[in-house]
Amino acid sequence: MAEERVVYVGNKPVMNYVLAVLTQFNEGASEVVIKARGKAISRAVDVAEIVRNRFMPNVDVKDIKIDTEELVSEGRSVNVSTIEIVLVKKE
Repeated sequence: MAEERVVYVGNKPVMNYVLAVLTQFNEGASEVVIKARGKAISRAVDVAEIVRNRFMPNVDVKDIKIDTEELVSEGRSVNVSTIEIVLVKKE
């Protein structure tokens, strides 16, 4: 049963999301997806790099997906960039 473990990145400090990713891996996840959109994209990249370089050198980036979502706000549509970073634990 391969359930997708996802961490959504928003406006909180980077270390909050790093801790969330580390918790997922320590609970037995072999793969964690970091998702963000808009201005939080750079924070998501920071989270992935801090996890890989500082805490878990045995984690690799498996895949990176970028996309654009169309959000309707106050009667007009706005395009927002999104990113998904898939981290996987090496065996």
